[in-house]
Amino acid sequence: MKRRLHELGLGIRFALSGGREGWARTLLTAVGVGLGVALLLGAASVPRLVDERADRIHDRQPFSPGSAKNTGDRSASLLYATADTEYRDDTIGGKVLRPANADPVLPPGLTSIPAPGTMAVSPALRDLLDSPEGELLRPRLPYEITQTIGDAGLVEPSELYYYAGSATLSAGTGASSAAGFGNIGEVQPLDPMLVVLVILICVVLLMPVALFIATAVRFGSERRDRRLAALRLVGADARTTRWIAGGEALAGAVLGLAVGTLLFLGGAEVLGPLKLWSFGFFPGDLRPVPLLALLVAVAVPALAVTVTLAALRSVVIEPLGVARGGRTRRRRLWWRLALPGIGVVLLFLSQNPGVRGTPLPLVPAGVAITLLDNLTPAFIATGATLVLTGLITLLPWLVEAVVGRLHGGSPSWQLAVRRLQLSSGTAARTVSGITVAVAGSVALQMYSVAIHDDFNKVTGVDASHAQYTVRTDHPDAELARRMTESFRETPGVQRAIGSVSGYATLPGPAASNDRWPTTQLTLGDCATLAELARIDSCKDGDAFVVHPSDDAEQAAWVDRTARPGKPLNTAEPGEPQRLWTLPASARTVTARPDPTGKEQDGVFVTPGAIDVPLLSSGAETSAVLTVDQRVPDAAEYIRNTAAELSPQLRVDTVRTIERDRQYAGIQTGLQAASLATLGLIAAGMLVSQLEQLRERRRLLAALVAFGTRRTTLARSVLWQTAVPVVLGMGLAVAGGLALGALMLRIIGKTVTDWWLFLPLSGAGAAAILAVTLLSLPALWRLMRPDGLRTE
Repeated sequence: MKRRLHELGLGIRFALSGGREGWARTLLTAVGVGLGVALLLGAASVPRLVDERADRIHDRQPFSPGSAKNTGDRSASLLYATADTEYRDDTIGGKVLRPANADPVLPPGLTSIPAPGTMAVSPALRDLLDSPEGELLRPRLPYEITQTIGDAGLVEPSELYYYAGSATLSAGTGASSAAGFGNIGEVQPLDPMLVVLVILICVVLLMPVALFIATAVRFGSERRDRRLAALRLVGADARTTRWIAGGEALAGAVLGLAVGTLLFLGGAEVLGPLKLWSFGFFPGDLRPVPLLALLVAVAVPALAVTVTLAALRSVVIEPLGVARGGRTRRRRLWWRLALPGIGVVLLFLSQNPGVRGTPLPLVPAGVAITLLDNLTPAFIATGATLVLTGLITLLPWLVEAVVGRLHGGSPSWQLAVRRLQLSSGTAARTVSGITVAVAGSVALQMYSVAIHDDFNKVTGVDASHAQYTVRTDHPDAELARRMTESFRETPGVQRAIGSVSGYATLPGPAASNDRWPTTQLTLGDCATLAELARIDSCKDGDAFVVHPSDDAEQAAWVDRTARPGKPLNTAEPGEPQRLWTLPASARTVTARPDPTGKEQDGVFVTPGAIDVPLLSSGAETSAVLTVDQRVPDAAEYIRNTAAELSPQLRVDTVRTIERDRQYAGIQTGLQAASLATLGLIAAGMLVSQLEQLRERRRLLAALVAFGTRRTTLARSVLWQTAVPVVLGMGLAVAGGLALGALMLRIIGKTVTDWWLFLPLSGAGAAAILAVTLLSLPALWRLMRPDGLRTE
């Protein structure tokens, strides 16, 4: 061990004292490794980043006086109401606050509760309000800014958030009581299908990084071979020369760790304040998990030494030169097929009966097998890794098999083919990263598209009839009237219906063995009720029993509850009964579709027929709006009107499809991570291409000196890239489709689109073409005749 460490140290000295050439080679390796290390450190920071964001969200969530979180004073310290809004494409979070005692609890990031008519805002919201872009937002937040929310009260630097003070907030207007802040709430477990998706994302995004690092430590291999031959000439044996070469790679890897750390820290500072797909973070939150950071720090140098030693085992280093392999050996295929085969078996074994609902096909009948939940992710991750690794190992064999049969053609084609025949392994390594990335992306897209319908639910609402709903969680007949009048005068609104909705049941204890008769109770003025039911005449104080137009069973259910002249219970379950008698004069009418296209049935009453306090605490006041889409910023005018009526009104867009938040969050993370991985692969390929050209500059200069046209050499470089790319893309598409289909079989889904690989493979090819074009200026400089000079 002491001798090996000495040899590694000698290699490090050679790497750092080889003059300009040695430093150039070492720095190229360091840059290549550093790009990969930066992304690995970013991946290692994701768990802490997620925890920090979750903690910030939880720290500002109020908890009620009677919750288990409140272990001290159980009295209310603060009244609050959520007052979120949207402004164009941005979500603005906010709360209205009112102290409940002389010493109210403070939300994180505040030094005091804002006084009535004032507010505390985040820095980003302050900038937006002060800019011309915030012109339509300022009427919605007509408070004086007296504080700036500190970082402790924000989820990310660019978050738009505010706290406003109020003197009128009360429980009667829908406010809630808080004894403190820091409510964790209920954690929703991740759906099993999303667990599989997350595992696949991690494998697909991290494999190209590890592969690129393994390629980067082999930069300068041809010039290194000549140095190793010189070492053999002065007396070093073959094993010593290999360990010295490992020391050179180790030096580049260690420098790469330093470069990667600097890139990671600089990237965190630059990207933190920015928003990518509505996602941002504080630079201080992006810190690697110590154990994962230690793993990166140990694994990268170890990988550098291991890859170098393994690569030199097939190289015969003699004092007078280097011969790769000693004799020509064809690459063996069997073990390259064994790797994806083992991966397929592991993926089959990962089939969890709880997910598919069917037994494993490989399990004999009558044998009960239950896979532990904590083993299934390991099988999936290992199986997917082996399948993608199999593609990496198959690519060199495929490139060698194809280019060995190529011949003839133009001079540029012959130069490219001969170069590929001499070093097909180098060409395969160059495109292996993009091959794995495209294959993994194809599998991810197939999986994501197939489960799309499970996490994007059709609401059944026709958004062509109504585009917005406005609601608040307390009953207020006067507010409903003002909502109808105000929204009808709002620019862009064509139709507005405001009402109060709750439920009524039969009086008495609910039977435990049967559904207790319950019907909807809707309160509105005559004009509103006429929009919801076919009413011939109406005056204040009237009541109606409304049947659906084409559902006799539902109509009979309404009649079981709504009996004219009989009492109804308007209280929530568990509350003391609130009895109200349905007027005997109540007429039976038929419902008509509301602006959303749905019919509302049950009991319809005007304000004079019932006292609002009799309505259940679960009743809500709402309005449905139909908008002229041709009016610019109609949504902002609607939100401004809602804010004038009450800051507690929520304006929601009517959507035909609702996306699951967990699914949407994972999709957002996938987009951001894919962008980072693609950028890494493109940058790494450019570094690799420049290194290969630098190693061949004497050959290029000699060809130019003998009269070879520069355009011929440029085309040859393009062909050298194009041939492995075409083969790699073909292998990536086949492997990605197979992996995607297998992953879908695990969760019991079928492939919905076999052609989604076209844009992905096109993006991969475009990235490689861009890298090739960016390397042409360097190629032009290296083809000068003075490249033949030597010392």
